[in-house]
Amino acid sequence: MTQTSSAGASAAPPAPRLVIPLLAILAPVLMWASTFVVTRWAAPSIDPGPFALIRLIAASLTLTVLALTMHRGRPPKPSRTALGFAAAFGALWFGLYTVLFNWAGHYLDAGTVALVVNFAPLLVGIGAVVFFKEAFSRPLFIGMLVSLSGIALIGAAGGVGQLAAAGLLLAFGAAVFYAAGMLLQKLVLRELDPLTTTWLGCLAGTIALLPFLPATISGFDEISTPTLWAAIYMGIGPSALGFWFWGYAMTRFPTGKVASASLAVPAVVIVLSLLTLGEVPPPLALIGGAICLSGVAAAQLRHRRAKG
Repeated sequence: MTQTSSAGASAAPPAPRLVIPLLAILAPVLMWASTFVVTRWAAPSIDPGPFALIRLIAASLTLTVLALTMHRGRPPKPSRTALGFAAAFGALWFGLYTVLFNWAGHYLDAGTVALVVNFAPLLVGIGAVVFFKEAFSRPLFIGMLVSLSGIALIGAAGGVGQLAAAGLLLAFGAAVFYAAGMLLQKLVLRELDPLTTTWLGCLAGTIALLPFLPATISGFDEISTPTLWAAIYMGIGPSALGFWFWGYAMTRFPTGKVASASLAVPAVVIVLSLLTLGEVPPPLALIGGAICLSGVAAAQLRHRRAKG
């Protein structure tokens, strides 16, 4: 009995150490799911650029306070290489991704945008093979073929007039920037902590969107209070806290495993969109999205097998 208790006691400590990293994945998934619905809701009342800039200004201010507080006023100084990667990851993921993401919401329902954007984890897997020299496995190849067939079905929904082709292109472009940003973020995390990495990336994204500042200022009086608060929420929650938590998770789990967690986002988005906006993707897009996500999930098997 004593031996059993001792074994249980010795096995207990690792569990709490896993709780925080797992929560660091779950929280961004929930917050990011909400952004698809909020963006679709706000689309009729604000242009993509100003909406993205207000969001990133709120995120940058939040992260500046957090970085100075957590590092007691002395955040770590990055090397030139890390700073360059941070600027690139921020411009692509925080900046360009956010604009294309917002823009896609003007054409497509939230669920369809989520289905297309979450093709990104497969792109991350391919990028890991190309840039991080990870093995190109059979599951990754099969996942690519399956996902591409799903993307083709979603594209077919646009071809028959169920979805706007422009929206599909914008959403796919957002997925590409999402994947590129995640790969670059991984390089920065080799040197800097998640909070500093997220902070620098967000500042870079905000700077990249400064060309939208004149339009934001000139049209500020026309932005409704709920839309303004929506942009601020998305900056503080999904952008600042969400990316910080995500960066922390990236330091605790393999890149592909963290990326695969985002597969839950489309399902959450579709449910939220139905409950709040009364929208769902057309049947062809739903089938294609399910096939695409199945392919992405199959591609992640290579990580589990590698660990085994």
